Amino acid sequence: MNASEDYLRQCAGVIAAVAEQKEVIDQVSDCFAATILKGRMVHLFGSGHSRIMVEEMWPRYGSYPGWNPIVELSLTFHNLATGANGQRQAMYLENVAGFAGRILRNFDITGEDSAFIISSSGTSVVPVEMAEGLQAKGVKVVAMISKAHSEASSAKREDGKRLSDFADLVLDTGAPVGDAAISIEGLAEKVAPLSTVGGAILVNAIKAEVAERLTKGGAPPRVLAAACTVGAERSTELFEGAYDEHSRRMAKLYENLGTDS
Repeated sequence: MNASEDYLRQCAGVIAAVAEQKEVIDQVSDCFAATILKGRMVHLFGSGHSRIMVEEMWPRYGSYPGWNPIVELSLTFHNLATGANGQRQAMYLENVAGFAGRILRNFDITGEDSAFIISSSGTSVVPVEMAEGLQAKGVKVVAMISKAHSEASSAKREDGKRLSDFADLVLDTGAPVGDAAISIEGLAEKVAPLSTVGGAILVNAIKAEVAERLTKGGAPPRVLAAACTVGAERSTELFEGAYDEHSRRMAKLYENLGTDS
């Protein structure tokens, strides 16, 4: 078996690991659908490469409003790698205590909202504090981690708390310890991570389940759809309508900032 065949074989194992979590996926989908039906938002957050899962949920083709993607560029801007805005700074900042609180200060989040926090290790300080801060507001928090990798990793917080300690529900990407999966003869380190594969499958499975619940609940979502599937006019109508709805939902997160209410 060559390297690519081995990777594809392990991808199949990830799919199987995700499929075994159907009960949790259903519980998560029930929670998120209830939030969106109330006109509130599901807050999405991930630092580092977990940002990929945030943007996988919204906005892109096959997605719909109801999600607030919190993407902090100082934690997720990787393309320069070194120098100003480089990876060293991002990796440092994601373990700065108090940073999550400054991000959350921008939003009027209530217990009617819910949250989806992604971190492969589940140990970096900012996502852990993000979950902690949201739970303190009465928000139901769903965490997505790579369970084997998280259990093998050292907690960054002094009290040893991890993302799973502040989660009402936990999903597992099925990725291995270290995330990278493939051994190459003559190379000491493994290559080709798997957490993104498992994460993308979980995110889209939830997206599909929530859409089904919204539709059955009498509120079919405005789905971003390609012109080649629905026609140019309908595609434009859906895009404009979805973005307008997103703006209206986001407005609720700002209107009471700094007030007692």
